[in-house]
Amino acid sequence: MKVNNIIDVNAHLHTPYSFSAFTGVDQALDMAAEEGVKVVGINDFYTMDGYSEWKEGCARRNLCPMMGIEFISLNSEDQAAGLRVNDPNNPGRTYISGKGLSFPVILEGREAKLLSDVRAESNLQVERMCAKLNAHLDTVGAGFNLDFAWIVKELTKGSVRERHLATALRLAVENHTKDVLPLYEKIFGGVPLKASVDNNAAVENEIRSRLLKAGGTAFVPEDPKAFLPMETVCEIIKAAGGIPTYPFLADNAKGEFTDFEGDLQKAVDTLKKRGFNSAEFITTRNTTKVLEEYASYLVDEGFTVTFGSEHNTPALEPIKLRTSDHPEGLSEKLRMINFRGACKVVAHQAGLDSADAGEEIIMKTINA
Repeated sequence: MKVNNIIDVNAHLHTPYSFSAFTGVDQALDMAAEEGVKVVGINDFYTMDGYSEWKEGCARRNLCPMMGIEFISLNSEDQAAGLRVNDPNNPGRTYISGKGLSFPVILEGREAKLLSDVRAESNLQVERMCAKLNAHLDTVGAGFNLDFAWIVKELTKGSVRERHLATALRLAVENHTKDVLPLYEKIFGGVPLKASVDNNAAVENEIRSRLLKAGGTAFVPEDPKAFLPMETVCEIIKAAGGIPTYPFLADNAKGEFTDFEGDLQKAVDTLKKRGFNSAEFITTRNTTKVLEEYASYLVDEGFTVTFGSEHNTPALEPIKLRTSDHPEGLSEKLRMINFRGACKVVAHQAGLDSADAGEEIIMKTINA
């Protein structure tokens, strides 16, 4: 592959079609254009509904779109072994992305129904959580309830996440009273709010942590029906024209790795046996040293490697990628790995095989 320029890429961005820091697709793409990120990948949970708006928005800004999707799957073998894969808290639970899906969408038949069913089950779990949260609000005498139908209509584009409940609760508290601190303390069972009331993202994260996560008053365990087997998720991605992609966590803030990822060669061998030849990283989780080590190793093992930022929390951060210890941006080595990976994905998306073809598509798109 002959690279004339290294183009900045963000291959994993969530939008309001699942949950996102962005108010809309336009905000995400405006930020990308302003920051000089020319290749951008939509990667929402359980949905391809945003593809049309993403592609049209990219065309208006001379950005090259990548079409992706994300699932939470379950590997029963890893679960039985108590092996933490890329969910540090739940053995066997495995996040899987699809890269380079076809657009217009080609998914139909069995695979389309499987995707629809798992999305419906995910929404139903959040609805159960909303009911439990309302029961808690009644118990503490909050003076209001949340309307799940309103949340779906006003805060989502069809896919409901627990983060939407946190947003809805924050808005409801602010609409109910100007003196929010005593009300939060009541809702939190006598524990004061730690976050600044002016920091919406921090308030919502605290709501989620205190009430909606495991151990919280309104927590509802996810039904096993919400987790398709890993093999089935890969089948859906392939049927949609995409590339099954394993998202590495790699090192966390304490320099720790999951059971599955700690031995990189063993992880690579297992992934290959399971049919994976593509991997990705959310770069703000990792140090430059570890990211370069892991990404380079995977490339040498024949994997397509891309990087992204997610943006699936309330915190609005830059789209241009950076690592945990280099806030100014990625190293040239990492930028090159990311661009090469994006070229392969873009080529696949266009029904072509070579990274050179993908590079040509990218350059033609951004220079149009």
